[in-house]
Amino acid sequence: MKILFIYPEFPDTFWSFKHALRFIHKKASSPPLGLLTVAAMLPLEWEKRLVDLNVTNLTDIDLLWADYVFISAMAVQRESAHQVISRCKGIGVKIVAGGPLFTQEYEEFGDVDHFVLNEAEVTLPQFLKDLEQGHAGRIYSTSEFPDIKKTPVPQWELIDLKKYASMSIQFSRGCPFNCDFCNVTALLGHRPRIKSAKQIISELDALYDRGWRGGVFFVDDNFIGNKKSLKNELLPALIEWQKTKKSITFNTEASINLVDDKPLMSLMGAAGFDQVFIGIETPDEGSLAECNKRQNKNRNLVEDVKNIQRAGLQVQGGFIVGFDNDTPSIFQRQIDFIQKSGIVTAMVGLLQAPLGTRLYERLKQEGRLSGPLTGDNVDGTTNIIPIMNLDTLREGYKDILANIYSPEHYYKRLKTFLREYKAPKIKTSLDFQHFLAFFRSTYHLGIIGRERFHYWKLLIWTRFRRPKLVPLAITLAIYGHHFRKVYEQHLL
Repeated sequence: MKILFIYPEFPDTFWSFKHALRFIHKKASSPPLGLLTVAAMLPLEWEKRLVDLNVTNLTDIDLLWADYVFISAMAVQRESAHQVISRCKGIGVKIVAGGPLFTQEYEEFGDVDHFVLNEAEVTLPQFLKDLEQGHAGRIYSTSEFPDIKKTPVPQWELIDLKKYASMSIQFSRGCPFNCDFCNVTALLGHRPRIKSAKQIISELDALYDRGWRGGVFFVDDNFIGNKKSLKNELLPALIEWQKTKKSITFNTEASINLVDDKPLMSLMGAAGFDQVFIGIETPDEGSLAECNKRQNKNRNLVEDVKNIQRAGLQVQGGFIVGFDNDTPSIFQRQIDFIQKSGIVTAMVGLLQAPLGTRLYERLKQEGRLSGPLTGDNVDGTTNIIPIMNLDTLREGYKDILANIYSPEHYYKRLKTFLREYKAPKIKTSLDFQHFLAFFRSTYHLGIIGRERFHYWKLLIWTRFRRPKLVPLAITLAIYGHHFRKVYEQHLL
């Protein structure tokens, strides 16, 4: 059997980092972890190839080679997924689809031959059994949450690691919280299920043995969902692993209550973690209560962020405007919070209601849904009818992005971060990509960019005040270039 895995293209979004990747000659930020994991679940004797449309083109020769095409995608890849399916149908190759987009919207893809939905550890074996017996069905779904201690090491050999800026692995699935707008628990449940430390080390060894020496992103929706296992098993194992390897840094996603556990933050730093994405959402207590973001309530969120930064973890933040409780004052309050906190990578989006969330069901009953969401967090669209006047909401949203990503405010915030940030314990050596990024940034940002004054001022300040952080300052300056490009393309 010949299986072609296809990963649809991401549009130019906040997290695509397309404009930043050009500085280091990379094609995509990370590989399709789900497809690589599914590939490892298929029979060893099957031939497998992978085409990631974010790093290469799909040819008819690719499609004619395959007996089946396996495709997985998220909502933001919807348009590209439709295009891929159309091409497959035109060639006559059968299509097997899974992943978040198809699990929630399979009815919108009439040309797909087979849907293997939810978590593949449960649904894929039954599909493969039926396929072998010659009577594969169209839809395989489950409400069961599998034990991921049985999940195999992703089949890294299907990709060219040099095309990517970072790698991805997964330690846990599920989240103990129940935020109104989040579909993670609908897809993966409330009880965090974890892999063993041995599994994670095996995955890291497989990457390391193939020559990977860059960053690794733990894609968990809440990495600290099971603190006991982290402290007693995984983090000590990672600390030990780092001792015999050229140091590799990690980043992940977590909830704000990470700040309440100083020993955990210390262990994460010792293990090589230097970044964490946190859903801040809003500084407004009423809006936090509205969306059931209870873990963020009754806190000094600015000080919490700074304490995490001081522990050696750069905080990337998610923010939302458009809650029913929001008034026009929220726009300036968000700006003030982002600037004071020193969150350089601040993703601000309009409130959206993903299918399967409590928010979606409530707004559906109220007749306040306006269609499917795009999956793009910063394109200025929403699939809800807000309480606030929609034009007021959109203009206020544009004002936030225009402010926080203007060179003046972005570089000021970057300096605020660098003052607070404690250099990570894990030391990484500078490679060719760092030097390439520096020289390209001096031209694109320091000579022809409109931010050139702010760029050189920052570098000089960092060189004398925080010299060890110069590479990080350059990286974040490049990120700012990307964020401004995305903002200008979407909203100007």
